[in-house]
Amino acid sequence: MTIKEVSKQYGITSDTLRYYERIGMIPPVTRTASGIRDYQESDLSWVQLAICMRGAGLPVEVMIEYVKLFQEGDTTIPARLQLLQEQREALLIQKKQIDETLERLNYKISIYEVAVETGELIWDNKEE
Repeated sequence: MTIKEVSKQYGITSDTLRYYERIGMIPPVTRTASGIRDYQESDLSWVQLAICMRGAGLPVEVMIEYVKLFQEGDTTIPARLQLLQEQREALLIQKKQIDETLERLNYKISIYEVAVETGELIWDNKEE
């Protein structure tokens, strides 16, 4: 696939794809004999991973480190495992914070929904 096709398929710019490759967030992309990027399935897997991890808030530096470790070979499997476990833990903490925020918002929404129906805003001393 061309960079334009990949860009369209994943909804990111060609510049972003080049940037990911340039900084090492994805390994170097397969190229044709004339040097044009020719994304193969393995390249697309890296693009998908980068998009997924960035969407979850994974720091760029962590992704770069992961790719670097991957390129060093199987001796880095324990280090890659640890890196992924640490990121999972960070995401679980973030998820807990999001769940708590959603719970608070749902409570507030329910109070306001009742107020819209009854014309009266009633709090149970939790807040406001």
